[in-house]
Amino acid sequence: MVNSTEPPPRLEGKYAAIVICWFLGIGGLFAWNSMLTIVDYYIYLFPKYHPSRVLTIVYQPFAFGTIAILAYNEAKINTRLRNLFGYTVYFFGILSLLILDLATSGKGGIGTFIGICIVSGVFGIADAHVQGGMVGDLSYMLPEFIQSFLAGSAASGALISVLRLVTKAVFENSPNGLRKGAILFFALSSFFELLCVILYAYVFPKLAIVKHYRSKTASEGSKTVSADLAAAGIQTSPGEAGEDSKQHERKGLKQLFTENIDYALDLFLIYVLTLSIFPGFLSEDTGSHSLGTWYALVLIAMFNVCDLIGRYIPLVKFLNLESRKLITIAVISRFLLIPGFYFTAKYGTQGWMIFLTSFLGLTNGYLTICVFTSAPKGYKGPEQNALGNMLVLSLLGGLFAGVTLDWLWLIGKGW
Repeated sequence: MVNSTEPPPRLEGKYAAIVICWFLGIGGLFAWNSMLTIVDYYIYLFPKYHPSRVLTIVYQPFAFGTIAILAYNEAKINTRLRNLFGYTVYFFGILSLLILDLATSGKGGIGTFIGICIVSGVFGIADAHVQGGMVGDLSYMLPEFIQSFLAGSAASGALISVLRLVTKAVFENSPNGLRKGAILFFALSSFFELLCVILYAYVFPKLAIVKHYRSKTASEGSKTVSADLAAAGIQTSPGEAGEDSKQHERKGLKQLFTENIDYALDLFLIYVLTLSIFPGFLSEDTGSHSLGTWYALVLIAMFNVCDLIGRYIPLVKFLNLESRKLITIAVISRFLLIPGFYFTAKYGTQGWMIFLTSFLGLTNGYLTICVFTSAPKGYKGPEQNALGNMLVLSLLGGLFAGVTLDWLWLIGKGW
């Protein structure tokens, strides 16, 4: 095995890796965010089925169930195949939505809606592969890499939201304007997911800094990076992996969870709150305002943009929250937003709702980065990989619980 426990004098490719991580982060949620952002089109097609809520609640069990299995078996899983599988499934999933829309000529109906729900579940499976695989993979590299990947995830939402506002403005007065915008999104998403497959398969593994960190974690006993190293032209020797077994000993999942239960709980609570409000409540329960049909789109866009901004704040060192206690206090304090949204929707103006939505997004992004960049510190590469998967499991668990609790907003409205 290549001895890379000592860093090379120059780690070439750092900034290229940061950019690629950003694009891979965008691809990790681009298809799903496309589906969420054209929710006004789906609400038009399926007004009785609550698509903004149903699609998310279909998505989450598949995502959570898959990541639970993958996180438990992460030490045995080929990370390269896992990530490529996820991005490829995204590509074919979004392509199938485009084909479904073209085949049905943009008509509604229960059959079409079931087909869309199936694709939503498939996206959940892809998400579990990509999010857990990439976060685990990047957890043993530079913190800037995982920050860039997670910022890219938020950027996908912001980019999609801005594009949605543009397409709505362009197609608003044209026949089938909503459908034309949706088709454009499907086409763009397909292209972007294919780009991510190419970047991860052929570009990212060949960067010197990436090869260094993967070689380093392989020297610490990791078996998940062998295929990525082989793709970069580095062969690992199975015989050497058995030497110095004590050096390769790693903490088990139970011990890692016990030591990081506060971080896991933080992520769970962050996304319980966020998904109990976004996107369902913002799409359906904010009343009628002067912005009309633009209102929900503006709220979703503001959330996504502020979520993106929040993920860059920790790059400013003195603004990076590293205290475990302070992170937990900040996470719990966010629950004050629930009565805030309730009373603002009932009595407030659209300006206050936009402000609250922006704050929800800003804190969501900021606290997510604080947790993911702080938790892996002090562990070996294989342990950081396992911890990254475990934290994504907590995050997706929070998402699942959040979209379930989101239905409580419908109490008293005929449900």
